Amino acid sequence: QVHLVESGGGLVQPGGSLRLSCVASGFTLDGRPIGWFRQAPGKEREGVSCISNSAGRVYYVDSVKDRFTITKDNAKSTMHLQMNSLKPENPAVYYCATHRGYGDYCSGSVVEYDYWGQGTQVTVSS
Repeated sequence: QVHLVESGGGLVQPGGSLRLSCVASGFTLDGRPIGWFRQAPGKEREGVSCISNSAGRVYYVDSVKDRFTITKDNAKSTMHLQMNSLKPENPAVYYCATHRGYGDYCSGSVVEYDYWGQGTQVTVSS
């Protein structure tokens, strides 16, 4: 059974950094693409970043390009999202999720992902 657990969220000042982690069980990260999503209160969930099974393909939503970096360690079944230069914005819950398919591709589309973690809260505020 696929199980995802996120951690690393918290309260950080603008300009600060956070490193989110997602530990997976029940599947191997070298098979399915996996991604990060976020959802603020009253807003739709959006794709933030994803990484293909080989890690050769990555995606970032425009608003986080050059500030966030996605990585994964297949041997540890762990994925990370390094978030730098964080900007003040509405609090959001960050989720990791696995893509429905298998392969060396990646997508930020929410509907293409099936298994989700419980989320970790990120708040950027002074």
